[in-house]
This record gives sequence, structure tokens and C-alpha cells, in this order.
Amino acid sequence: MKEAMFYEQLENVVKCGLCARNCMISEGQLGVCRTRKNIKGKLYSLVYGKLCSVAVDPIEKKPLYMFATGSKTLSISTVGCNFKCQFCCNWQISQESDIIGKDYSPEQLIDFAKGYEAQGFSYTYTEPTVFYEFAYDTAKLASKQGFYNMFVTNGYTSPEAIKEISKYLDAATVDFKGSANPEFYKKFSKVPRVEPIFDALLAYKKNKVYIEITNLIVPKLGDNLEDLRKLCKWIINNLGPETPFHILQFFSTYKLLDLPRTPIKTLEKAYKIAKDEGLKYVFLGNVHGHKYENTYCSKCGNLIIERTIMGVTKSYLKKDLKCSKCGNKIPIFGKKWIPEGLWKQI
Repeated sequence: MKEAMFYEQLENVVKCGLCARNCMISEGQLGVCRTRKNIKGKLYSLVYGKLCSVAVDPIEKKPLYMFATGSKTLSISTVGCNFKCQFCCNWQISQESDIIGKDYSPEQLIDFAKGYEAQGFSYTYTEPTVFYEFAYDTAKLASKQGFYNMFVTNGYTSPEAIKEISKYLDAATVDFKGSANPEFYKKFSKVPRVEPIFDALLAYKKNKVYIEITNLIVPKLGDNLEDLRKLCKWIINNLGPETPFHILQFFSTYKLLDLPRTPIKTLEKAYKIAKDEGLKYVFLGNVHGHKYENTYCSKCGNLIIERTIMGVTKSYLKKDLKCSKCGNKIPIFGKKWIPEGLWKQI
């Protein structure tokens, strides 16, 4: 347990400022995330160092497709989340009401990362905002040791918290659900407003954190392609057309067990819309073996990287990051963390 960051003491309550919910928490009570508690007028993180998941993943699994390509990342999480998504694929830990997990220190995790020859850290599986203090301390130490740090997040972190951790945060994958339809969020994630997600994206950009975006297409409930078109327009106008955009296939889980997987045709239609609107790097996710998992040159269409969500299978990437066919610069970031074996020797 550790005193929380970003809260304000008011009369009879504390106001949490870590995420956009701004929970007003009475003595002895918890915030919506169930990981922060008012104890005698001070707010505490109950999950500091209490990790329920520690694993080494390919960075592509996050997904990050155009940052530190081919690297290994040490993924960590605690229980808890500030969303209540009925389709959460990690609901066993995100919606866990008890504080479970094994105690770890940031120093221990640094040793693990070195032992597994990982190039960076990912704060993921649940929502890193709810274990912000531990992520912050770990990221600070990891950054000093030469590792990258990245968030996989629902985007509800406050701009103030983003500004603080951006000193050590290199990248973020921000996950949209249902193409940011406000009614979908209210009904199926119990989230009152979607605007804070866009505010968070602007804060990441302002603080020079590299961004990729995912969008889960939920059949029948969150598959309006006009909503997707609006989201693409916003990304292009505010983040830029080279922002990688992942269109994810839904699979039945948690409380939405009766829905089918998102049809491939729907995903391909969404892909075409995103490309037609002007996004240069669009991918399909959760569809193993599809050609749109790969990276192609946005200028000539030349194949640059073959991959699945489980990692790179073949690379044609040159050290100068230019397309070998037309010379177009491929916007891959985090070059210093790309394993030496990934480069095509020409």
C-alpha cells in the first residue's frame, strides 16, 4: 500500500484526479477502480507492487507494430480497472474485487527484464492507470537502465497524470471500443463520457509519447462504420495520417457470450474506410494469417514486415528505415530497441 498521487483533500472526502472519473471517495470507501481507498483522509493505492500478471511478450502482442519492432517486452499488471466492459478479455483480473497478487519491487522487475533479455516494459492486461504509482516508479527506474516503457490503456488517464509519467513513458497503445460511440461506452463499459479519451490522446501527443490506436468492432452492438469513419477523421486531423490504426476482431467473452466473432468482411470494409480516409498504416487484429497484419510501404505498397500478433515472422526492414523499392521513409520509432537480427542486410 502506498499513498496515491493526484488527489485532493476536501471536506469529508478525497477527490481522485488520476483518471477522468474524478471519484469523490468518502472515508473507508474505494474509487470505481476498486484499487484506491480513502484511509483517514488520505488516498492510498492498494495494489502497489501487487502484481497478478508478469510475462514476457513480443511487442506486437500489445499491439505495437511500428515501435521497437521485434523486441521483447516484460508485461506487468495488477487487478482492477476504471472501466466495466462487458466484453473484457481479461475480466478475471480487471474485475477482481479482491486485492490479489505477488509482491514485487521495481528493482526485481529490472532484474527479470535483464534475465529474459527484454528491451522494455509494458504496463498492460488490465488498466495501467489504476496501478499508476507502481508503473511510475518502475518506469522511472527502467528508463534510467535503458529500457523503453509503454502503456496499453483505455485512455481515461487525466492529462496531468500523463504529463508526469511522460518523462519516462515512450509509447502508448490507446484502445477504443465500438469506434468511440458514446452510447456504446455508456451501456457496455459503464463509462459516462468519451471526450476524456480524446483529451488523453492530445496529452500524449503534446508530451511526445508515441501513439498507436486500436478499435474493437463488436458485431451488432458496436459495428457502425460511420462511427469508425468519424474516428479516423479525428485521428488524421489531430494525430496525423501516419498514426498506426488497428481494427480488432471481437470474440465472445465475459458477459457477451452470445455474439459471434466480427465477420472478416466487416473488418475488411472498416480497413478500406480507414485507408480511404487517409490513414497510411492500418492493420487488422485478432485475425491470424491475414495479409493486413503486415506492414506495407504507404507509398508503393511494398511489403516491409510480415507478422502475426505473436511477433515478426519475416522482415525486409533496412537500417535506414527506407523502403527498398521506392525509398520512402517508413515511420518506425524506437529504433534503438529493435533487435539486430531484424535488419535486412543489403
